[in-house]
Amino acid sequence: MRDPYSVLGVAKTASESEIKKAFRTLAKKYHPDQNRDAPEAQQRFAEVNQAYEIVGDKEKRAQFDRGEIDAEGRQRFQSHGFEGYPGGFEDFGAAGGARGFKSTAGGGSFDDILNDIFGSFGGGRARPGAGAGAGPGAGFAGGARARTAPRTKGKNAEIVARVSLEDIVNSGKTQVTLPSGKTVNVTLPKGVEEGEKIRLKGQGYPGENGGPAGDAMVEVRFKPHKLFEVKGSDLHLDLPLALYEAVLGAKVRTPTLSGAVNLAIPPNSSSGKTMRLKGKGLPTKTSGHGDLLVKLQIIMPPHNDEELETLMKAWKEITPYRARGPEFD
Repeated sequence: MRDPYSVLGVAKTASESEIKKAFRTLAKKYHPDQNRDAPEAQQRFAEVNQAYEIVGDKEKRAQFDRGEIDAEGRQRFQSHGFEGYPGGFEDFGAAGGARGFKSTAGGGSFDDILNDIFGSFGGGRARPGAGAGAGPGAGFAGGARARTAPRTKGKNAEIVARVSLEDIVNSGKTQVTLPSGKTVNVTLPKGVEEGEKIRLKGQGYPGENGGPAGDAMVEVRFKPHKLFEVKGSDLHLDLPLALYEAVLGAKVRTPTLSGAVNLAIPPNSSSGKTMRLKGKGLPTKTSGHGDLLVKLQIIMPPHNDEELETLMKAWKEITPYRARGPEFD
């Protein structure tokens, strides 16, 4: 055991408060809870405790300074007073002497300091009689390991839910699988948006030592749709039209998320014209719905048609019209 003053990094003339401050600093630095994978730090922690057992107690500090006890608290006697023991009483007492003693005069303040330190790492009071003098690597480091491990909350589970637009409009629910393997229905909030997260309390990963489970964080992602494009709470749809439907007008079956409707196309409709179906979009946060915006797209016949070409040539000669504005000139 090294000189306790050098272990604590203080001078022999240091005051009680200076010694106590040095002990607190080193004990926190080398505490086992902070150094679980560093055996050398745990040994250092035990050494610091042993040093404070000596110089943190007025009586033992005085005995050490007078040379009556060594750095481990063992009594020092001259060998000539106990003939037959070459090492004197120091050797005799090593097996059952002062090692593992509990301080008396300074014991209260010693326990208070360690209780403060243990408390800072989430523990309770120090184990009674757990002195650092029990041997290298033991003492309060061992006591800290013997304490009941703290209850720790489990980690949150990050879950991505792929939600169809139909589910958002019709059922308002989606299914997710939790870390436990259980599948549950999750109610979607009104006006749910892409990337929004829903917290399911206590449905995450289990805690340690009986601690509470974490939460499940469900991130909502919209499944791509083959017809509709989402823009806020509105939906956009390109509706193909035959040439004669655009010219003459027609009622065209148009899909929506809640079922198809017949959309009345006015005569002489141009490609690119947008028509609005109110309330056929996604739910909003104010309990309403967005709209479905239908963009007309005129589709030419898939093959050449001589009659159509003849009609168009005559039309061009008899009734020409300007399709582009002056900005294209």
